[in-house]
Amino acid sequence: MPHSRWISRSTLLLAGVFAAAALTACGSESNPAPTGSSGSTTASATTTPSGTAGTNKPGTPEISDAAAAQLCDMIRPELSNWRGQGPTLGKIGLNAMVHEWALRNGGINGAVLADKPVIDRLTTKSCPDVHKQAIEALGVPDLAAGLAF
Repeated sequence: MPHSRWISRSTLLLAGVFAAAALTACGSESNPAPTGSSGSTTASATTTPSGTAGTNKPGTPEISDAAAAQLCDMIRPELSNWRGQGPTLGKIGLNAMVHEWALRNGGINGAVLADKPVIDRLTTKSCPDVHKQAIEALGVPDLAAGLAF
């Protein structure tokens, strides 16, 4: 019953999106959510007040190569699922995955939301083959177009 597997997986992914959104809503610029209190989160990315490279705009997250590789490693095994599920469920999966990845890497969900093309820049640089396959599987012009969060 592969169909029921997709339904349960998509339900879990949707629940993850809502949970991530709720966690992101807990903090704001004036009252940020505490980070690092549990000791289990590794901050690999930070938000910078001013761009360090010419391509970054103010407030754009500075993301390490290791964090970019982690995103590629998360997307790669999902490509076949996205092809089978179709673009609608695939985009839900992409959103859940990017939220989870952003939470793991310093809680940069808000910064990613403000600069969705950062996901395309990272994957184009770190894993262009995965980037291309994800765009094709999701039926979008770029990964930023598939992000709704």
